[in-house]
Amino acid sequence: MGTFTVTVEIGDPKGQRYEEVEALVDTRATYTSLPGSLLRSLGVSSSVTRTFILADGRRIQRGLGDTWMRLHGERHPVQVIFAEDDSASLLGAVALETFGLMVDPVNELLIPVDGLLMASQG
Repeated sequence: MGTFTVTVEIGDPKGQRYEEVEALVDTRATYTSLPGSLLRSLGVSSSVTRTFILADGRRIQRGLGDTWMRLHGERHPVQVIFAEDDSASLLGAVALETFGLMVDPVNELLIPVDGLLMASQG
């Protein structure tokens, strides 16, 4: 699958101030990963430390916090990983699902998709 970047806006925890970020769309990544210095400058704090598996199989621990993201005209709370400052920004699967988007790798687009509700509505 090809890779491409999109512009997202990462907000402070109150959703009042935003910074534009070019993020690589990565459906293999669970969460959105951003430079820790950017998140700290916006006042985002890490609420928990989790273990993550890198593409090469190594396990690392990183902070995970909550903040706002704007994308495709919508604003939603998202969980973000506090990455090393020299790491690429990644837009992960959880944020894509939160925004109701799927990836079109051929045309390098994010496309709105209906959510799934598996319980019968009688």
